[in-house]
Amino acid sequence: MRVAPFTSLDAASYREIVRRALAEDVRWGDVTTEAVVPADLKATGVIVVKMPCVLAGLDVAMECFRQLDPHVEVEGARREGVRCEAGTELVRLRGGAAALLTAERTALNFLQRLCGIATLTRAFVDAGGGRTTVLDTRQTTPTLRALETYAVRVGGGVNHRIALDDGVLVGANHVRMAGSIAEAVRRMRTADAEMPIEVEAHTLDDVDAALAAGVAIVRVDGLEIDAVQEAVRRSRGRAKIEVSGAVPLDQMPALAGTGAEYVSIAELTQAATPVEMTFELARDVAPQTEALCR
Repeated sequence: MRVAPFTSLDAASYREIVRRALAEDVRWGDVTTEAVVPADLKATGVIVVKMPCVLAGLDVAMECFRQLDPHVEVEGARREGVRCEAGTELVRLRGGAAALLTAERTALNFLQRLCGIATLTRAFVDAGGGRTTVLDTRQTTPTLRALETYAVRVGGGVNHRIALDDGVLVGANHVRMAGSIAEAVRRMRTADAEMPIEVEAHTLDDVDAALAAGVAIVRVDGLEIDAVQEAVRRSRGRAKIEVSGAVPLDQMPALAGTGAEYVSIAELTQAATPVEMTFELARDVAPQTEALCR
C-alpha cells in the first residue's frame, strides 16, 4: 500500500466537475432568477454554517460562482481544515445578483458534502487518539473521488488507494479466482515485484496464510476486537495490520488499542452527513438609488 501524502486540491481537478454540475442544475436557464432579478443588479452574500464542522471545499464552492460571474469578489474566506462553530461566517462574496443566486445551490451542495466528509473524518481521527492511521476507501461517489478524498485529507485522514493502479490489494474474489491466497500472491509477485502486497483476510486462518506468503499488509475484514488483537499478535515483525469493515465511531478507541497500524473506513465517504449552512444574500443599493427612494 502506498499511503498518499496530503496534497491541496488543484483547480484543474474540479473545474470540469463544477461545469457539469452547473449544467445539470441550470440546463436551459434559471427561469425564476431571470424573471425576478434585474440582470445588472449587484448583491453581497455570506455563507454561514449552522452546525459545528471542519471546513473543506470552499474553493470548489467559489468556482461555482466564478464560472457564472468571473468578476465575483471573494473576501474573508476561512482556511481549509479549521473547526467552525455554528454561526461562523465562512466567506463573503460580491457580484452579479443573478449569478450568485443561480450558482447558490450547486455551490452549497459541494461545500456541505465536503465539509461533512472532513468533519466525520476528524471525528474518527480524534477517536483514534493518534494510535492508528485512519484511511479512506474507494467507496466514493463516481466522478467525485478527487473531491471526496481531498476532504478526507483535510479532516486528518489518509488516502489508501486513489485508484486501482495506486496499490496492490488482493481481495476475496481475487483469491477465489486464483485458488488460494498463496497462489494469488505468487502471481502478483510475478507480475509486479515492486509494489507492497496487501491481502484481505476474513478469518485468522486467512491471516496465517497471508503471513506465510510474506505480504506487507494484512487487511482483516469484519473480525471482532479479540480476533483483531490476535491478528496483530501473530503479525508482529512480519506484516502490518489494517482493520476494515463496518467501523462504528464508538469502537475506534478499542480498535486503536489493538495495535493495528491502520483502520480503513468506508463510512467517511459513504455516510457523512452534509453540514447545514445557508447563503444569505442582500442587494447592493447605489447611493443615488437610495436618494430617489426617500
